[in-house]
Amino acid sequence: MFELEWPWALLLLPLPLLVWYFLPETGTQQQAALRVPFMEDFDALNSSLQKVKAKIWLNLLLVICWVLLILATARPLWVGDQIELPISGRDLMLAVDLSGSMQVEDFRIKGQAVDRLTATKYVARDFIRDREGDRLGLILFGRNAYLQTPLTFDLTTVNTLLMESAIGLAGKETAIGDAIGLAIKRLKDKKDGSRVLILLTDGANTAGEITPIKAAELAASHGLKIYTIGIGADEMIRESFFGKQRINPSMDLDEKTLTAIAEKTGGRYFRARDTEELANIYRLLDELEPVEVDTQTLRPEKSLFMWPLAISLMFAMCIALIRLSGRGR
Repeated sequence: MFELEWPWALLLLPLPLLVWYFLPETGTQQQAALRVPFMEDFDALNSSLQKVKAKIWLNLLLVICWVLLILATARPLWVGDQIELPISGRDLMLAVDLSGSMQVEDFRIKGQAVDRLTATKYVARDFIRDREGDRLGLILFGRNAYLQTPLTFDLTTVNTLLMESAIGLAGKETAIGDAIGLAIKRLKDKKDGSRVLILLTDGANTAGEITPIKAAELAASHGLKIYTIGIGADEMIRESFFGKQRINPSMDLDEKTLTAIAEKTGGRYFRARDTEELANIYRLLDELEPVEVDTQTLRPEKSLFMWPLAISLMFAMCIALIRLSGRGR
């Protein structure tokens, strides 16, 4: 429907009439009481009638111009139908390991070997896309932990910054405790029952100012639930001088600590050995942290003030040109 954001502006419509009524006229000419008519007087009468008609049209343009200007001032809006937006009320922080070990190519995407970070990005993309209604933040950590994006509804930006992350960007080591501490700092003031950290790593804590267990205890005291994901294959075939060798690329993964972190905070530990398991884990997280049923209504608005304003300015230019051409004669 059509609405006016500032309808009180319509009170200005009679302003020109008030000015005309209360201000005295200027430039009044004295006319002779008696004149003798000649032929040129009739020609002058015809010319004056044309001038009167032109003045009427000019005044009409002035009125239209003023009405349109006031209408633009009242800010007309076109308001659409109500739209219900799903609101979950969840604050999710995603912490991704960028340490040097994430470059191990023990994952496969469509038959092609890729490193762990590439696999994480590939699967996390769909998880981020499906977070409509949630606020999502991103922490990247290696030797140090950095807040890449604070909690936001702008999922596109979160996904873009994750895709742009690179191995070693935060250092080659792994500071799991610092990543948890940074998440606590960003989530501690949020409402209870909606604070979740999803921490993904492929190793053990080898750096940082705080131990992972101590950080987990602090997280539990602030009501922060942590879901940990250990990433990396159990077996990998590597070519060597002595031929093919079977190795365990995840031998440095500290599953005991990751399990303890999850248990202390009421979360859960998951093991992702390939992209399919990682995708299943993200789907399971949707079930463990269900979206709260709530809605918020929104009525889209489209501002229309520019149209009457543009037409008013066009008429004003026409009036100015008419008056200039009249003076030229």
